[in-house]
Amino acid sequence: MIRTTVPTTVRKGSALLGVAGLLVLAGCSGTGDAQTPSTGDDGTASDSTAASGEYKDGTYEAEGSYQTPETVETISVSLTIADGVVESVEVTGDPQARESEQYQGQFIDGISDEVVGKSLDEIEVSRVAGSSLTSGGFNEAVASIKEQAAA
Repeated sequence: MIRTTVPTTVRKGSALLGVAGLLVLAGCSGTGDAQTPSTGDDGTASDSTAASGEYKDGTYEAEGSYQTPETVETISVSLTIADGVVESVEVTGDPQARESEQYQGQFIDGISDEVVGKSLDEIEVSRVAGSSLTSGGFNEAVASIKEQAAA
């Protein structure tokens, strides 16, 4: 039997390369883990986004960020809410990578169709006009807006 020994540096390098590949693929995921709202001692939800859904009318702004394989991207979201329903949405991007510019543009062009006319509590997008990563930043901003608008 012929036995070959692989040098330790090659084995360690291969292991690190595998872990790095997994991290890159994890960054491509379009959805995050769902969070369970925390409850108080009396068993009621203490997370304002899981509460009754009563929101003050107005225009609210927030930023959200998301990880791409190349960089961390940020978008600004402005929602106008009346009676708990989204009347208008404006998303502004500041892409750091050329590919992000394309996907943010597609997202911005299609987001209005996905959220205008819907209850603020119903909004959670996963893929808009072919853009899935931008949705993570948008959902993060919407969560912040829900907290701001909570009555």
